[in-house]
Amino acid sequence: MQTILIVDDEFPVRRTLGMFLSLEGFEVLEAGSVSQAREMLVAKRVDVLITDMRLGDDTGTSLLAQLHEQGNDVASIVMTGYGSIESAVEAMRLGAYDYLTKPVNPDELVLRIRKLLDQRALHEEVLRLRDQLAGKSQLGHIVAHSPAMQNILEIVERIRSRDIPVLITGETGTGKEVLASAIYHTSSRAQKAYITVNCATLPEELLDSELFGHMKGAFTGAISSSKGLFQQANGGTLFLDEIGDISPRLQAKLLRVLQEGEIRPVGGQKAVKVDVRVIAATNRDLAAMVRSGEFREDLFFRLNVLMVHIPPLRERREDVPALVKHFVGRVAEAQQRHDVGLTREAMQKLVAYDWPGNIRQLQNVIECSFALHSGPVLGAAEVLITAIGAARSHEEDEQLLPLAEIAMRHIQRVLAAHGGNQVASAKVLGVSRSTLRRKLGETG
Repeated sequence: MQTILIVDDEFPVRRTLGMFLSLEGFEVLEAGSVSQAREMLVAKRVDVLITDMRLGDDTGTSLLAQLHEQGNDVASIVMTGYGSIESAVEAMRLGAYDYLTKPVNPDELVLRIRKLLDQRALHEEVLRLRDQLAGKSQLGHIVAHSPAMQNILEIVERIRSRDIPVLITGETGTGKEVLASAIYHTSSRAQKAYITVNCATLPEELLDSELFGHMKGAFTGAISSSKGLFQQANGGTLFLDEIGDISPRLQAKLLRVLQEGEIRPVGGQKAVKVDVRVIAATNRDLAAMVRSGEFREDLFFRLNVLMVHIPPLRERREDVPALVKHFVGRVAEAQQRHDVGLTREAMQKLVAYDWPGNIRQLQNVIECSFALHSGPVLGAAEVLITAIGAARSHEEDEQLLPLAEIAMRHIQRVLAAHGGNQVASAKVLGVSRSTLRRKLGETG
């Protein structure tokens, strides 16, 4: 049942309209003043607000203005016995849907209300479908041919309307950040802020200030107050990557946010309320860390309302061909060519490999192999897996570099491993010595 709030300082008017609207199937609330109306709007969800323009010493315009400032977009209809173009324009500017002069014809009022509710319902459906399409577009970026990944996407769909914390686990390079983004884009907060932070890349003091903000003078160099990521993400979602790397002190501060919905900036004396959905990810075994005392048990349970585990690539080989196709497509786009590809033998070699570095390693292999190979099609011999796999320790440093730079670094590592011997290095790289010398000459 839809709820109508009638605000009028004349009891007979609001009671007559209220009785008529009740007979039409609406739940009716009545307020004789702006202050009463404000209380009712806070206490109960209202679908349509009907307010008089003159309310004793106050005005319906002031009520609309306050709702407008608060971001409350309740549908409203204004009625007045003092109709004027100026007051109508002002009411419309403040979000009023319609404008009626007294005495109000009840039948006309019902028609206006139903038209307003129909338009609101259509608008909400358009927004819902837009968000759904946006979410499905994000899910479409996730390769899910394997049963395990299809199950994960089903979970994401099921929690679309559930605003709960999510903990994503999995080995490095499995795609935890991509999944977190998809969860955000399919959620009810998809139109709000989405902020990410890698907890392992910042020292404790800096991460503290980054997450919770700081006050002016809180530490050397704090020349002004600064809002932290929780405040910046207020109303939206904060993705905490590598959550297992935060210190015990920051674990306690994070627990406070999840329990109380408030943060305390560095150097601040007052708590600040925030409304943030937290998605966390880790490649570590948090349960084992809880048992060893490295991670707070209460924080673990707060984060672990829903756990989603992404299996390593070696356990979902069905996804490899589609991932390869995706990364080859990137190479084709970067090179502005349409004839790049792999032989069947090359694809079989990629599917058979265990991929200790998971999707990130597969991407590096594809990109480096094409960077080192002069032809458009990679055969099995040109797919350079072993050496790339051995260079996993360099992945984090290289993932944002240009392809040519990644390839050159790889060549230099292979040369160093063979004491500068170009013949031996070319054999390992799967290229001719002349190709190797040409690649080295390009940087000379």
